[in-house]
Amino acid sequence: MQENKVTKQKIGKLTESYPNVLNLAADPKQVLYGTYNTNEYNHFSDLGAWHGYYLPKQGEDRLLGGFAGPIIIAEEYPVNLSRAISRIKIVDEAGKEYQLKDARQKGVSYPGRLVQNYDMDEIALTLELVFATNRTALICATIENKTQQQKQIHLCWEGTIYQKFGTSDEEANRFEMGTRLCSTQTGVKVTFETIRSRWNYLTSHENCFVIAHDIQVVTTVNEQGNAYQSQTKNPVLLPAKGSFQTFETHSFTFTAEEAKTEQKKAAWILQNGENVFLASANRWEEYLQKTFSGHEAEISYRRAAVKAIETLMTNWQSAAGAIRHDGVVPSTSYQYFIGMWAWDSWKQAVGVCAFHPQLAKDNIRALFDYQIGQEDTLRPYDKGTIIDCVFYNQNQERGGDGGNWNERNSKPPLAAWAVWNVYRQSGDVSFVQEMYPKLVAYHEWWYQNRDADKNGIAEYGAMIDQANWKTNENNDQVFDPDAVIEAAAWESGMDNAPRFDKNGMGEDDPGVQVFENKDSSGQVIGYSINQESVDLNAYLYAEKGFLKSMAELLGKTEDVRRWEREAEFVRDYINTYMFDEQTGYYYDLQISLDGSGKRLLVNRGKGPEGWIPLWAKLAPKEKAERVIANMLDTEKFNTFVPLGTVSRDSESFAPDKYWRGPVWLDQAMYGIEALQNYGYQKEARELAYKIFDHAQGLLDDEPIRENYHPLNGKGLHTTNFSWSASSLYSLYRNVMTGEETTSQTALGLE
Repeated sequence: MQENKVTKQKIGKLTESYPNVLNLAADPKQVLYGTYNTNEYNHFSDLGAWHGYYLPKQGEDRLLGGFAGPIIIAEEYPVNLSRAISRIKIVDEAGKEYQLKDARQKGVSYPGRLVQNYDMDEIALTLELVFATNRTALICATIENKTQQQKQIHLCWEGTIYQKFGTSDEEANRFEMGTRLCSTQTGVKVTFETIRSRWNYLTSHENCFVIAHDIQVVTTVNEQGNAYQSQTKNPVLLPAKGSFQTFETHSFTFTAEEAKTEQKKAAWILQNGENVFLASANRWEEYLQKTFSGHEAEISYRRAAVKAIETLMTNWQSAAGAIRHDGVVPSTSYQYFIGMWAWDSWKQAVGVCAFHPQLAKDNIRALFDYQIGQEDTLRPYDKGTIIDCVFYNQNQERGGDGGNWNERNSKPPLAAWAVWNVYRQSGDVSFVQEMYPKLVAYHEWWYQNRDADKNGIAEYGAMIDQANWKTNENNDQVFDPDAVIEAAAWESGMDNAPRFDKNGMGEDDPGVQVFENKDSSGQVIGYSINQESVDLNAYLYAEKGFLKSMAELLGKTEDVRRWEREAEFVRDYINTYMFDEQTGYYYDLQISLDGSGKRLLVNRGKGPEGWIPLWAKLAPKEKAERVIANMLDTEKFNTFVPLGTVSRDSESFAPDKYWRGPVWLDQAMYGIEALQNYGYQKEARELAYKIFDHAQGLLDDEPIRENYHPLNGKGLHTTNFSWSASSLYSLYRNVMTGEETTSQTALGLE
């Protein structure tokens, strides 16, 4: 007979004040995706685990008694492993099952915890789920006897798995998953086959998903290997007016070594379940305390800030495969976003550092783990650079088989911004010491490899890469300038922005052209496009400011003078050549290699690149005020959701097309901080509130979106997007409930 062992859970008060900030109800199917290659539903994960769960969708009886899912990350791609992999059934002494479908049901998500309640006349069932490690979730089932009579009950857990999946309803059974259930002494496990379907699904025969119980069970699996039952070996004693509690662990691992290690951890977790729940509650309580200490606002805005934290924590992925440090990926809801991107990581670190500084630091390290060195076998001439993105699998050039790893380009230089803001929050001088030489090497790379005319002002471009070549009609390999232009736009982060349109705009605009960048020996070491982008060079100016602050902290006097001297040159150049007096705005500058024919690209319209000089604090007051006038103009950037990526009065304005009009919250945050930098605190706060009030679902239970329609607030593209969440979090703390910015402070305003 199983003995009563229930104790009272201790749950933090703050976390229980924020139920259901995000709708996690789902009925997960073989087809994961809704629109835009994005998960139809929102899921919950934590601690960097590579699997997650949903609450059961109301009215779906086949989901009752368990948490829907899990969703797993097959190295680089999400897939639903099950509709509900473990559902508890309770049977009385006479063999009659208590019908959960007839119970009074409630499902709630709290920060860091999922809860289900089933209330019946004789018994009540509570299910709770937290993550115990970066590979293991813990579920607690508490069964309460509401009667005055002692009961004997039997428990059974059952579940099914998917063995095929598809990317659309028409092809729901197209792809084999190689999954099969088999019984274990403590429960059941899912085994996998090695499948390398690069664009959809990547698994290894070493992968496994294991369910283990803290009480003895006997498991049977059907012949197809897709359904199981685990029944308690002995009856369970349920005291009169008493309760019984039991735990189960769900572990998803990639390698045999991981599985062996996690099995030992799971055994300990099962014996210490109460402590694990308490530790999780305290951790999340601390996240919220750090968030709201001195930063109070109305409850709807606080809920939005909590939603931002939950989004970032669900997108947290621990080290696995080629990813050597934990970090936050753009979105585990989107098919192609489960990797670490450079400028995404910098932005996410700036938000996360306020409540989880260690994760922020590791998110930065995850990219610097692959900083190119002089000894690099593929591209030693790119010494110092940070590549675009890293994934579980390296690219084919480096002996891997992943389809998403990218070394064609870098991303805008915001790493020093991230490092300094992490230091400001954490006070960790050793982290600055660790990162400073790496940041200097990255900063210098821009001038070595992206300065075609060697004038000390950089351009976006591309690295030497096989993707820059194509096969012509004669089956010969020929250089493809269009590929370089594409990579340069990617390097800017603003992929399809009008300023990078190949054909330019108007008769006098020759469009985007490609220059070769060479070292002193004449060797080609990279490519630039024929325009000096104002945002790139303003970011580099700001980076000199952050590097100056680090040099001062570390006692590097000569470096301090160097950054001041270089910053002065960049500031003067931008204000001399990149500002248009007629329109009162900053623009990219079209160039030629001989230094003649510089042309301000006013014709391509206004975008957020024009307010980055204000964020960097390099614009003189009179120029800044004219830029701000454009930003606050309701016919330009001050739209329903303000600060979009193309001015409303531009002929290129397309409010639902990626970087051609939608509001990206990182750029909006930079714009709002630009206002703060020049004393427009009231206007900055007004724009921040407009974003929170008008962005679709932000104050309700809808997911945070990749970007938003500037005219009607509709959420666009990917859901549960990390840099949006990080930007919203920073806006909440620094603008709506504070008066700070993340801008550099070492280089003063003119």
